[in-house]
Amino acid sequence: MFQLGKTIVSEEILENDFVCNLNACKGACCVDGNAGAPLEEKETEILVDIYSAVKPFLREEGIAAIEDQGAFIKGEDGEWETPLVNGSECAYAVFDQFGIVKCGIEEAYNKGATKWKKPISCHLYPIRVQEYSSLTAVNYHRWEICDPACGLGASLQVPIYKFVKDALIRKFGKPWYAELEKVAEEHLKS
Repeated sequence: MFQLGKTIVSEEILENDFVCNLNACKGACCVDGNAGAPLEEKETEILVDIYSAVKPFLREEGIAAIEDQGAFIKGEDGEWETPLVNGSECAYAVFDQFGIVKCGIEEAYNKGATKWKKPISCHLYPIRVQEYSSLTAVNYHRWEICDPACGLGASLQVPIYKFVKDALIRKFGKPWYAELEKVAEEHLKS
């Protein structure tokens, strides 16, 4: 672990490779698990505000789940998250003609229907961020469904921190990411 400003960062995001391999996993991270995508408090308001713009991009089951449960819910751990369809996939998940799961929010963003890409937790994955009173932890979340992504990342030689560069800049800013790149360069030399 090393400190960058008010963050504590795991070296694993520098040392491990990762590139999503949707052809192999089919977007299982949006389906598997026992909870929706983690949300920051400010994102709950955004989901409510953009719902009408995103709704045309969602499946009937997702729309029904959102209209029944709300645009967001409080999970069993007391944290905000996206609602699920029948306790399974994220209510914002959509399936393409090949059965690959995509984000309906991101589809709306890509078509210009909204200016918000998707929850930061999804954009950052496989990095998970945990806020503490004085520091923020930035860690690698290992999940066996992402083994194909680790394999593809290794073959392409793309470390996690480079794969999620845009998301890290979105979360922490360009100066923070520039510092991370310097630390990575020094770390990988040693």
